Amino acid sequence: MMNGLIPVMIGGALGAGCRYMIGQAAARHTLSAFPWATLGINIIGSFLMGLVIAWFARGEMSDHARLFLAVGLLGGFTTFSSFSMEFWMLFERGQSVQAAGYVLASTLGAIAACGLALTLIRQVAP
Repeated sequence: MMNGLIPVMIGGALGAGCRYMIGQAAARHTLSAFPWATLGINIIGSFLMGLVIAWFARGEMSDHARLFLAVGLLGGFTTFSSFSMEFWMLFERGQSVQAAGYVLASTLGAIAACGLALTLIRQVAP
């Protein structure tokens, strides 16, 4: 267990740092209260997760690399806890249509992105 903890912790710190920097940059350049940064991060992170998992499933990645990338880096980067909080903020502000749209776009976009990545890897390197 401790053997895999270090790559998860390092990856998690890097992923969380990247997510924070992107969120800060988006906040400086966006006038909308809609959580565009988290939406984009969740979709991009899910796409990258599809790539990592496809490579790992092919036996082309060590378990430590998988722990670092999938559990640590991407786990720290894609935070659905922020997603949940932002949903409730929209809902409580009376923006229930936007809240529902946010849930649909986040979940369907992430699932589609991950599936696309898996399909791409399987097509490019069967």
